[in-house]
Amino acid sequence: MPPGDALLRQNAQVGDDIYVSGTVGDARLALEVFRGTQSIDAKAFESVRARMEMPMPRVALGLALRAIANAAIDVSDGLLGDLGHILQRSQVGAQIDTTWLQQSNTFGEDAQAAGISPTLAQLPWNKRLEFALAGGDDYELCFTAPVHQREMVHAAAWESNTPVTRIGRITEAQGLVVMDPEGQPITRRFASFDHFA
Repeated sequence: MPPGDALLRQNAQVGDDIYVSGTVGDARLALEVFRGTQSIDAKAFESVRARMEMPMPRVALGLALRAIANAAIDVSDGLLGDLGHILQRSQVGAQIDTTWLQQSNTFGEDAQAAGISPTLAQLPWNKRLEFALAGGDDYELCFTAPVHQREMVHAAAWESNTPVTRIGRITEAQGLVVMDPEGQPITRRFASFDHFA
């Protein structure tokens, strides 16, 4: 890939939509099952365990987004933590909506899919928040793109056979605000996943 085509962390623009590919939180759920802090049925466990042990890099989507997205990052330490790297490098802020964590859908005709799996969608709300926003080892893409590129983002998702979910927007005021489904700021803190803890 020529240097000019690389998706970097520092180019997010105020007003950009924020997206995440695939689903997030499954690897963290699998880890918690291994630790004995969560219990799910065997079939569901095999599904989330595969997400932890055999993540699928989103190379095709990344390539399809080269002329569309302004900034991107691989989600390895948690969605909010890695998004924070984009915000810091771009010197912008973000507002994240959490309505997408309320239910799980399949890859629909509008190229949008809820960014959590059916297994994660069955967990209590506080666990969905923690695992999806701060869980590690998802290896999905978090990226920003201008609002006028929404159709092109959807086309890139279809082209790469990778669902994407719009989860928020880039703001001028620096910092990261997470909103609950009623539109109120969530006050709890979400720490990035620590692989060495």
